[in-house]
Amino acid sequence: MPSAVRPYYRTELAASEAARAKGDIAREWHHLERAHILGQRWPMEHNAVHWRMLRFGIRTKNTREIIGQLPRLIFGGVKSFIGTVPIGNPGGADVPPMKTFDLPKDLAAILDNP
Repeated sequence: MPSAVRPYYRTELAASEAARAKGDIAREWHHLERAHILGQRWPMEHNAVHWRMLRFGIRTKNTREIIGQLPRLIFGGVKSFIGTVPIGNPGGADVPPMKTFDLPKDLAAILDNP
């Protein structure tokens, strides 16, 4: 991950942790999705977010999320490595794993200038 992107990725992960500490699961998930969008081009960061999403699913007893994150953990890093990730995909089990989404404008600005 380029050094210009890393602080934003880490900020999103920290914000998800802060939301979790406050019991705000909607906000926690929002920041996990944003971290996924920022990290999905790089294998380690991509899988790190899917790992957190899996833990979120386990903690919230969300069977769909648990089942959906398992293949994403297996194949997400590989897709990043070979450069075939669907840009803008928020990474949750509620969206098709290979669907491309429009990037939020603030994240597009970060990713367009690494």
